[in-house]
Amino acid sequence: MYAKLSLLTRVAFWCALAFAYICAIIPNGPELEGNDKFTHLIAFGTLAFLARVGWARQRALSIALALILFGIFIEISQMIPAIHRDAEAMDVVADGGGVAIGLLAGWTVRRLLRRLDGSLAR
Repeated sequence: MYAKLSLLTRVAFWCALAFAYICAIIPNGPELEGNDKFTHLIAFGTLAFLARVGWARQRALSIALALILFGIFIEISQMIPAIHRDAEAMDVVADGGGVAIGLLAGWTVRRLLRRLDGSLAR
């Protein structure tokens, strides 16, 4: 059961990663309702959750570092004049908060799934 879920979450992760990057670099990109930092929190929380569940053997610190570097890459990409977007250091801070929340949620789900798998095997 966990292997199928792992594959599904890996596919979902790569789709979400591509979607996040495309939305971030579209010139004069979409204006989302609400606080921009909350959007970063949700996006990176989702990415971290999917990565934690999809790559169960990967260390959480490695996932966190990779996603923070991705957030920095987005901000650097937004500095390209043709994109007409603004890069903000606080966006990376919001990304980090989302990563922390997503990793914690992913860890919790993994523990629950292991318990469920153990009880089904008996």
